Amino acid sequence: MSITDFLSADDITAALQECQDPDTFEPPKFFQTSGLSRLSAGQLKDVFRVIDNDESGYLDEEELKFFLQKFDSGARELTESETKSLMAAADNDGDGKIGADEFQEMVHS
Repeated sequence: MSITDFLSADDITAALQECQDPDTFEPPKFFQTSGLSRLSAGQLKDVFRVIDNDESGYLDEEELKFFLQKFDSGARELTESETKSLMAAADNDGDGKIGADEFQEMVHS
């Protein structure tokens, strides 16, 4: 399974273009431009599984650092502040990791 099973390559390219410079990643804008925000709950859970490198059922900061590279292997890593901001936006229970439901909530908020 791949991200492009759910999102168009053109939308992904446009979303990555908007945040190609360090510290320009804005999750709501990225979710909108990439098309993530238009996906159903089930589709987002599938996307989550693609992003969850270690198949733990959670995303930790190390996995979030490479979030953009899940959309295109040539994309940049998120900066430390972007990674922490993304974690804070989704980690509703404060356990230091993002579950599939938290990911879905963040994308659809």
